[in-house]
Amino acid sequence: MNRVEQIRAALLAALAPKLLEVEDDSHRHAGHAGARDGRGHFNVVVVSEVFAGKAPLARHRAVYAALGTMMETDIHALSIKALTPGEHAGGA
Repeated sequence: MNRVEQIRAALLAALAPKLLEVEDDSHRHAGHAGARDGRGHFNVVVVSEVFAGKAPLARHRAVYAALGTMMETDIHALSIKALTPGEHAGGA
């Protein structure tokens, strides 16, 4: 299982998203100091009911918690867009 698949599996299990997009953006950071240790750069869009009533920081913390040790071993940088289904439908 590659990193994108691992990220997808972890987020699917923890957040039951209605929509999940995971993009490996590591190729754009080749030579970057953070990329030297082999960890990657990723973008995620997560649309989940779990985020209802939560502030952006709490939403990000939920994503980080779902990814667990991958944040230390596989992910150097993570761009997160965490929305509720209503926010996503409204174009947020």
